[in-house]
Amino acid sequence: MDELRRRLSEVEREKQVLLDENNKLKQLLHNYNESRKNYYEKNKEVVKERAKQGLKKLAEENPEKLKEYRKRAYLKRKEKLKGATNDLANDPIEGQAEDSAAGNI
Repeated sequence: MDELRRRLSEVEREKQVLLDENNKLKQLLHNYNESRKNYYEKNKEVVKERAKQGLKKLAEENPEKLKEYRKRAYLKRKEKLKGATNDLANDPIEGQAEDSAAGNI
């Protein structure tokens, strides 16, 4: 019985250590994200201008790479749109509403 109590107290201490570490990491992540967010809010125009310059430079140096990027973006948008329409069709609540509207129920 003493063995079980000792093991239980060890597990509780380990749990508390892990919870403390988790909270510390959450706080660090929050601070990191806030600093990034603040930077982009304050320097929105600078970031946009750099992105434009980067695209111009890429278009001049390697137009095939730019075509590849745009094609990949198009395919991802297409896949995402297809997934969204499938989700609506597979949604049981939406499906019931469509069936009742069509008179199938």
